[in-house]
Amino acid sequence: MKMEDEILYGIALSLLKGIGDANAKTLISYAGSAKQLFGMSTAKLQKINGIGPKTAAIFKDTKQAIQRAEKEMKFMQQHQIDVHFYFQKSYPKRLLNCVDAPLFIFSKGNVDFNKEKIVSVVGTRHCTEQGRAITEKLIADLAIHDITLVSGLAYGIDICAHKAALKYNMQNIAVLAHGLDRIYPFQHKNIADKLQENGAIISDFISQTNPDKQNFPSRNRIVAGMSDATIVVESAEEGGALITAEIANSYNRDVFAFPGRVEDKYAAGCLKLIKNNKAQLVCAAQDIIECMSWDIDVKKQNENKSSIQTQLFSDFNADEQKIINVLQAESKSSIDELYLKTALTPSNIATLLLSLELKGVVQMLPGKYYRLVN
Repeated sequence: MKMEDEILYGIALSLLKGIGDANAKTLISYAGSAKQLFGMSTAKLQKINGIGPKTAAIFKDTKQAIQRAEKEMKFMQQHQIDVHFYFQKSYPKRLLNCVDAPLFIFSKGNVDFNKEKIVSVVGTRHCTEQGRAITEKLIADLAIHDITLVSGLAYGIDICAHKAALKYNMQNIAVLAHGLDRIYPFQHKNIADKLQENGAIISDFISQTNPDKQNFPSRNRIVAGMSDATIVVESAEEGGALITAEIANSYNRDVFAFPGRVEDKYAAGCLKLIKNNKAQLVCAAQDIIECMSWDIDVKKQNENKSSIQTQLFSDFNADEQKIINVLQAESKSSIDELYLKTALTPSNIATLLLSLELKGVVQMLPGKYYRLVN
């Protein structure tokens, strides 16, 4: 089976009206491949469990769909667009657990869809200054934990999250509600271009697909499905962010929401989610890290580091150990500070520091400060 052929017929299959992603996967599974599916007779197609005469009849005329798929293949080659079929390793594995996951994802950029920790950050298009500040602080704190961001490149909270991810060098995925031949809104094109260096723009729509209203809920299912958790920063009582949160709940994914004042219009959606037990109240990134148990690895690393240091620092004399104890407690210290905290003489401290430097335990910094070598 040539992958190029499989992609071609997979795209053609997605263009047949009345099939849908769930039926498409059932058909491919039965036929063995998308290409073989197009060569099956109507009688054989009707024997597939869940596929009746109406669906089987759709395959009587597939010429137009195949021609359009061939055109799309040329477009992808010309614009360096990658396609990730649902049975390929590069396909976002979290989507495989979603019944309505797309057959494939189109992407442009440099990204690993299957990193260990992925969150989606969503919210209103009409975000407040407070919402912007919360979003930037959230992204800055999440970036420390090597977490990947997913959002929708829309006005408001989405674009704030993408900009912050660029600022803090966080892997950054923008899910679009149209083909990759354009960027909507156009004002965000520069951000879309920049994030491809450490991320990607992605879609399950072929080129020449307009950003029509009905496409956005479809886009939201990918935002929710690709992520371990969905975080709602601000939202009115109704809107796209709440749709994404509802979809995430249906996928049994974690949902978090920042609270706000009860009289604020763009706190109403978050409060509604929290009130109805559809989101957990959070006030900072650390709340999310702890709820997702992503702090366990960090704690283990710190415990291991502490254990190693204890072993390394067990073979020193009493005066050397006094200096090491101070430097373990402080990021750096001067000789004067060490003198005050150890009660050793300055000349003795200088001799001890030199000895510890030669042993590779202590490093001298500019300004005659000292710190432990990591």
